[in-house]
Amino acid sequence: MKALLLRVGIDKGCGGTLAPIFDDGSFEYLPIPERFPAPDTPTYHDRIGRKGKRLSTYVPQRVKNAPMHEDPEFRSNTYGDPSLKRYYLLKLEKGDLLVFYAGLRPFRTQKYQEALYIIAHFLVKEVADFNSLSDEEREACSRAYSNNAHIKRHSTLDNLVIVAGTADSKLLDTAMLISRKKPNKAGRLTDALSAEMERLLGISGFVERSMPPRFVLDERNVAKLARRLDSA
Repeated sequence: MKALLLRVGIDKGCGGTLAPIFDDGSFEYLPIPERFPAPDTPTYHDRIGRKGKRLSTYVPQRVKNAPMHEDPEFRSNTYGDPSLKRYYLLKLEKGDLLVFYAGLRPFRTQKYQEALYIIAHFLVKEVADFNSLSDEEREACSRAYSNNAHIKRHSTLDNLVIVAGTADSKLLDTAMLISRKKPNKAGRLTDALSAEMERLLGISGFVERSMPPRFVLDERNVAKLARRLDSA
């Protein structure tokens, strides 16, 4: 059993902001804007968040009515990617953990800091490589994973890899801090794993970027992470 840590969600480079974290540690998951929306793709203004407010409450004016690229999605628990991330996703197997983290900013609270937080996880049920599927198998997977943003685009399925999570997969109730600021080689303060997360995961280094995603390979560390996720 292994775990893959993957950054997702809106950020200052793609959307112009970070998602909010609230006084009780809860948060909103804000996807990135969708570049190739299907006709029925919801916008930030369409979607009501877990705090009862429209997600457009938390984004800049220029993207309030923009469609969202909801990936990962938590209705049927899928995550897809046709980019270089596909090669990392293909290393996942049934029973592994796919752990999602995102940049969050405090919203009307001083209890939390702007940082990276674990927000969700999948217990992997299946990994589908569309490049290895027949036309009939692609059609069947497209029906099974119809909630995934890449399927909704109705564009080419070449290179697409979709990870499906079990029913035990979930968006967390409260966010789990994963980062601290640390100077990189150029001296710029950059998001690195916190000291607590280094101990928990058995790895170290920077996690500001989504590439390359980070693996946790020691099963003892993966088991400790799984227990923490179950309690969040």
